[in-house]
Amino acid sequence: MIEHFIDIPTSDGAMNSFVVHPDSDGPHPVILFLMDAPGMREEIRDMARRVATTGYYVIASQLYYRDVREYNVFETEDRDRMFELMSHITNEMAVDDARAMIAHADADEAADATRVGTVGYCMSGPFAIMIAAGIPDQVTAAASFHGVRLAVDADDSPHRHLASITGEIYVGAAETDSYAPPEMIEEFDAAMKAAGTKGAVEWYPGTEHGFTFRERGPLYDKAASERHWERLHSLFDRNVRG
Repeated sequence: MIEHFIDIPTSDGAMNSFVVHPDSDGPHPVILFLMDAPGMREEIRDMARRVATTGYYVIASQLYYRDVREYNVFETEDRDRMFELMSHITNEMAVDDARAMIAHADADEAADATRVGTVGYCMSGPFAIMIAAGIPDQVTAAASFHGVRLAVDADDSPHRHLASITGEIYVGAAETDSYAPPEMIEEFDAAMKAAGTKGAVEWYPGTEHGFTFRERGPLYDKAASERHWERLHSLFDRNVRG
């Protein structure tokens, strides 16, 4: 595997990013692996590596780059700072960042940016959906796991932009999640069906918010996390690998 730590230029500054891809048989289709609210850390990079080993060019960026170069709530234990940083990122910013990531990949001979997939967790779940809506010509698959704010009373709510999506989407929802309650997920599901968007919403019984991450300690659910990997690989293989 080949790994790089790079700065990707955006209209708001330098977005420090981690890029990983196989060292042969390229060019590889592109995956944008979006970090969750606790911040960029080795667990995120390890998850990006897991996707890359199956034949993808994966970019995982520090989405808080407008405010900080580094942040990891598990090191600082400053949750107030985490929520402050979260509040500074809009869905529009996330789509702009995705365009910058794709532009970087498009200039790299190891990548094939004609088909792109994206996945988000927690904070970045809605980002993944909005990226699919905002860049429909290239983003052919998007997944959200225990994603927040998928259906809210706002013009940029993801559930109001589903008709723009041309690819397939997948939403994996925790059974118990105060950040993404059942009524929100059900509203998103209904909107997806009304828009005719290809994809599925699936509940993960017995799980809580953050079940995919080992670092979440007691919230981590190994069986559910492995199911999330199976669903994610299947989604990308159907729609991004080509």
